[in-house]
Amino acid sequence: MFDALIVDKDADGQVRAGVQRIAVDRLPAGNVTVAIECSTVNYKDGLCLGSGGGLVRTWPHVPGIDFAGTVEVSDDPRYAPGDRVVLTGWRVGEARWGGYAQKARVDADWLVPLPDGLTPRQAMAVGTAGLTAMLAVMALEDHGIKDGPVLVTGAAGGVGSVATALLAALGHPVAAVTGRPEAADYLMSLGATEVVARADLAETSRKPLEAERWGGCVDAVGGAMLARVLGQMRYGASVAAVGLAGGSDLPATVIPFLLRGVNLLGIDSVMQPFVARQKAWARIARDLPLDRLEAMIVPATLSDLPRLGADILAGRVRGRVVVDVNA
Repeated sequence: MFDALIVDKDADGQVRAGVQRIAVDRLPAGNVTVAIECSTVNYKDGLCLGSGGGLVRTWPHVPGIDFAGTVEVSDDPRYAPGDRVVLTGWRVGEARWGGYAQKARVDADWLVPLPDGLTPRQAMAVGTAGLTAMLAVMALEDHGIKDGPVLVTGAAGGVGSVATALLAALGHPVAAVTGRPEAADYLMSLGATEVVARADLAETSRKPLEAERWGGCVDAVGGAMLARVLGQMRYGASVAAVGLAGGSDLPATVIPFLLRGVNLLGIDSVMQPFVARQKAWARIARDLPLDRLEAMIVPATLSDLPRLGADILAGRVRGRVVVDVNA
């Protein structure tokens, strides 16, 4: 028996979430069983916990798109009992039961060995958001980061926080964008060299090109803000776009791409191949300063999750929530 946060629908269609004690034989099929230590809270988890169930495919359901822990049972030669592993994406927590439980059973292909130097708690302070941030930074590096500050939009959120800390640790000046003035000290503690008010970038400019300001950008917002940023990039600079919080429409022209050679790089971490995930996790363990990582952590338990799901949808969560599933 083990504890899990079960989300289910009542006869009247209302979504209810609560911690239940359930049997191991209720876990879905898979060739590796993991004793989970930590999970985290992402925007998709908020949708699964929301009033309509969001991305949930089958009921009852265990959300949690990330988890880290120790292999307990394995029918795959790549993993043995006692191995530390991490999982992000692969529709776990959406189409299959996920990390808001003390145990999970999954396909070995979805796992990555936890890199030396990272604990499960630290791995979940990174999670899908941090993996996405690392992939975005690597994409910017592949295309060449130009002189000038690297802009990070949505900087107080999960992706933005890790991207800010990573870029600063790699020696790049970082301009962190936020709509919350109270987050300025937090962003500076992560290594930002300046904080930009969201209102300064929120409206679409009438000019397709403005003064060149940014040597690169990790954009976690999209929409009108992304369109505005494109017109402010330095010649040949790149934008790694990772989020749609500002909407999927892009009210921009082709002029930044034609006249300034701006690169727009789409980043999706959900189904990255094993080699890419392993490389990104190794870079995280090597390049992300652990003291800054600790500063991002908001601790939580399974019973806190229904409230935190609503908070993340409302934009009230700063940094990275780490869920201790055994607390």
